[in-house]
Amino acid sequence: MNRERNRQYRQRIDGALATPKLQEALHKFADAYLISRQNAFAGLDFEALRRDIAAIKDQALQQRDALRQQFTRNAEAAGATVFYARTAAEANDYIARLAQERQVKLAIKSKSMASEEIHLNRALEKAGVAAVESDLGEWIIQLAGQRPSHMVMPAIHMFKEEVAILFSRVTGQAEPANIEHLVGVARQQLRQRYFEAGMGISGANLAVAETGGIALVTNEGNARLATTLPPIHVALVGVEKLVGTLEDAAKIIRVLPKNATGQLLTSYVTWIRGAVPCGEKDKELHIVLLDNGRSALAESPQCRDALRCIKCGACANVCPVYQTIGGHVFGHIYISAIGIILTAFFHGLDQAAELVRACIGCRSCVAVCPSHIDLENIILHLRQTLGEEEGIGAGKALVFRRVMRNRRLFHTLIRAASLLQKPVTRGERSIRHLPLFFSGLTEWRTLPAIASTPLRDQWRDIGQQVDKPGTKVAFFGGCANDFLYPELGADLVTVLNHFDVQVSYPEKQNCCGIPALYSGDRETAVELARQNVEAMLEGDPDYVVTTCPTCTLALCRDFVEHLKDNPAWAQKAEKLAAITMDVSGFIVKVLEGAEKLAGTAGGTVTYHDSCHLKRGAGVWQEPRALLQATGAELREMDHADRCCGFGGSYSFTSHPAIARNILGDKVNDILQSGAACVAMDCPGCLLQIRGGLEKEGHAVRAVHTIELLAEAIARAPRSGD
Repeated sequence: MNRERNRQYRQRIDGALATPKLQEALHKFADAYLISRQNAFAGLDFEALRRDIAAIKDQALQQRDALRQQFTRNAEAAGATVFYARTAAEANDYIARLAQERQVKLAIKSKSMASEEIHLNRALEKAGVAAVESDLGEWIIQLAGQRPSHMVMPAIHMFKEEVAILFSRVTGQAEPANIEHLVGVARQQLRQRYFEAGMGISGANLAVAETGGIALVTNEGNARLATTLPPIHVALVGVEKLVGTLEDAAKIIRVLPKNATGQLLTSYVTWIRGAVPCGEKDKELHIVLLDNGRSALAESPQCRDALRCIKCGACANVCPVYQTIGGHVFGHIYISAIGIILTAFFHGLDQAAELVRACIGCRSCVAVCPSHIDLENIILHLRQTLGEEEGIGAGKALVFRRVMRNRRLFHTLIRAASLLQKPVTRGERSIRHLPLFFSGLTEWRTLPAIASTPLRDQWRDIGQQVDKPGTKVAFFGGCANDFLYPELGADLVTVLNHFDVQVSYPEKQNCCGIPALYSGDRETAVELARQNVEAMLEGDPDYVVTTCPTCTLALCRDFVEHLKDNPAWAQKAEKLAAITMDVSGFIVKVLEGAEKLAGTAGGTVTYHDSCHLKRGAGVWQEPRALLQATGAELREMDHADRCCGFGGSYSFTSHPAIARNILGDKVNDILQSGAACVAMDCPGCLLQIRGGLEKEGHAVRAVHTIELLAEAIARAPRSGD
């Protein structure tokens, strides 16, 4: 691991966290975006739309060489010159040489992240060509000497007061920090540049093979001036922008503004094809098709889906990490989740190394991606690659490979830790203060004490009352249930026994392997998958249930992926995945439990959607139905499905400062709901949220849904009473 690179990254995080104004601005935008996006997609089937886009992009990927050739033929037949640039250097050299040959001294630019990707402005400057950005946001950051912090809104991190100072330097007079006035200043300053420029440089949102034309989606109209007035137009287009037909292009354009900024329509869609009259001559149109790592990305079976991206930037709009530290920290040239992947292939894995680890894995980006890209899964693969390249660190390697793979040793050490912690727990279930260099872990949340007796040792003493034994269920407890919250196991038995379900606890089960997988240690994750598949199927249960959605995801998704190429294990893993459910989903869908619970609870409760439960297992209505069936008044909090900031080791060792800020947002939303209790279905979220509420002394009770159900059943009158 590169220590200097990591040190600089940590400094950037600290700097971002020390700028609350930035976080306030990003949060305001994110809140407004969610409402606008919902309105923009009203009446439309988003799932169907993104399935269409994924299919279009997949087809284009498979036929990429043929589409490139078709596009080139048609574009050149219409009068354009097409150049295929394999690298950034080739693209820069072509454009700079063209400018020199045509004696261009000024280039006016619009709408091109690809030019940021290849650092085109620097290449032009070396060739004696001044490049002026004409998109308002791009011009602002050019004046500030910065790079974009968002793919669609590059200057979203800046405030009108900062912009006024920048513009004042240009005009030589004090410009007021009034947005309408500042827009006018920009229009006045840039207008003449279009007439003076010898070359217009743009990107493109789409390149259509059947016509040889490109499409630009813009809001400011400047792209039309930049591509129309200068006698030369250079369009720098990533090869992934190629689609087969105009119909394909129209489907993407229909979704792009809705998902990017929540607009029903964009202001301008400009179609450009071939040479057109420009004064007394025809305009020169040069189209530079840029590869620069895209072919390598296309050849990666684990990562190629990233080429489906239509560059809407929505993955940043919903990302809690981006909202906390912004794009200058959580990005290189491209930002947020998609930026991690593109950076790895366009600029090298070294540039993406810290960004890969910055992702908290909440899957918010996956839920809004209009191209159906499983961004989290690709990022996990890159983490694994990075772990193989740079190692995962001596401490993690020791814990995962020497300890966690050995179930008996792992559990023995945890039992020993439960004894060693007594001086700090003082007999309580929560640890409020840790000493010495561990103190930072309890500055902003309490931590649960390790149970003196883990669930696996309590299990034989948990009595089961099943009147009519029918369904057999095996309980996968996961580490948190086993060693931190064993009482959830007893509650689970109470609830499932109520529905005549017999519950077993296979003792040979081990950690689900997610901590190792998310740290880049796939080898340990695979070994743990084998151990757990064998353990959970041993008693031939009808179902396997969990009270942790991250464990559910491991059993249903990861084990199958880990063991798919092993004939001895693949079928077993698929069988386990087929019978595994989170407990709320199991009670509602299999037991029809929401219809059989008596409403006796009362009180007000709000619900926090755990990331892997809603966006992994697809369960979010079920726990709400169960809570309401108990008689509780459900009060929805704002951003109920926003991450709480736990993320496993993310909040302990990886990025505790970011996790703390994300938790602060969640606690505020809980308090604003006015509910007396917040329920959730993940022990990790419970650790984070209960710890945050306790540390700040709030009276709101944090519970797992299964606890409330057990209490409601205990209060309910028995049949015949």
